Amino acid sequence: MQQRRLGRTGHMSSVIIFGTAAFWEIDQDSANRALDLGLSYGVNHIDVAPQYGQAEERLGPWLENHRDKFFLGCKTQERERATSWAELQRSLKKLHTDRLDLYQLHAVTTFEELDAVMGPGGAIETLQEAREKGLTRWLGITGHGLQSPAVFVAALERFDFDTVMFPIHPRLYADPDYRRDAERLLKLCVEKDVGVQIIKAVTKGPWGDQEKQYNTWYQPYDTPERISQGVRFALSQEGVTGIPSAGDVRLLPHVLEAGKHFTPMTPGEQAAAIEDSRVLAPLFT
Repeated sequence: MQQRRLGRTGHMSSVIIFGTAAFWEIDQDSANRALDLGLSYGVNHIDVAPQYGQAEERLGPWLENHRDKFFLGCKTQERERATSWAELQRSLKKLHTDRLDLYQLHAVTTFEELDAVMGPGGAIETLQEAREKGLTRWLGITGHGLQSPAVFVAALERFDFDTVMFPIHPRLYADPDYRRDAERLLKLCVEKDVGVQIIKAVTKGPWGDQEKQYNTWYQPYDTPERISQGVRFALSQEGVTGIPSAGDVRLLPHVLEAGKHFTPMTPGEQAAAIEDSRVLAPLFT
């Protein structure tokens, strides 16, 4: 699988990052098989968070024997220093490791939340202390929602984050304001050598009144062709390093195949994907 440099971290990350949001509710054997599959495809970067159900508990026992093969990114959704520091200690214990490679502020979706984590006594102080004490080397910020690109532009003006993580898929780029802000953020990340991870790449839209067929809070595409389109679209944007795999292990093989066979989209293909997506309901409102 192709690898790309994750900004100033220098890590050559596989274009598909193992997304443990798929481990919301899973037994250990199933988690082990999914992780083994990712490893067999050359995946060398894992994304995990305490908010992903059983993810840390399931990842830890497997990771203990494979730690040196992976760039490990974890997150905190706590907004204050004290609570986020306590959460970091729990995460390290559950993950069976004494260090992360990347620690991120999780789900910062509004300017108000940005103010909370960046202010005195905010979670940003935990990230800084973790780096000072060698518990992580790199610091990042993640989030979703229509404001996320604009919020992260502001975040990079206030703090020298090493990575960002936010959504891109064709339906989002059909929104001219979102596309403008996302392209501005991507350009800034290239200028500052900030690593970019993209989520929601295989999103079709909200579930609405439909019965959920997958363990994702959004409705994903589930055919090889559509998954490949989403992966290709996201990875064809300026400065993007990789994409965490979707939040259901049943989709993992298709995402891994899409990453293995990735080819960049032409501008014409991208424009066609955006135009075709306009009939879909937007995920974020």
